[in-house]
Amino acid sequence: MTAPTVSRFITAVALVALGFGFGAFYSSTPAQAQAGGPSTALGAGKVFELRTYTAPDGKLPLLQKRFRDHTIRIFEKHGMKSVGYWVPQDAPARDNTLIYVLSHASREAAKTSWANFAADPEWKKVSAESQVDGPIVSKVVSVYMDATDYSPIK
Repeated sequence: MTAPTVSRFITAVALVALGFGFGAFYSSTPAQAQAGGPSTALGAGKVFELRTYTAPDGKLPLLQKRFRDHTIRIFEKHGMKSVGYWVPQDAPARDNTLIYVLSHASREAAKTSWANFAADPEWKKVSAESQVDGPIVSKVVSVYMDATDYSPIK
């Protein structure tokens, strides 16, 4: 597969996985469903963020270790809720790609959370220590998403 094809495939797989696993986050009323508006109730105003990280050759285990040992906890500290984390099954992406989804109270809350996360002294220390032998992330793609009225995650 070409790089753009792999990227589209990874995004599609993550979205499908999100749809099958997280129905408790959203619900919609019949009026909202007819109007074609986003789901609400439990998920009122919530925004999902799909992030895809590409690691340099051989660095994915280090990136996963940083998430496992530090990043997720620091995300939570700044109001970012982890929905799920995935790695592709097929080469070449399985060797260098981490996909995850965060839930934010709103797009504005996401912006504030990311700013606070980036300024966090613990994060700065963890980030520097994890990259002592070079960067462990070479590319980041972020997509903000709203659930549709017909989404399985309502």
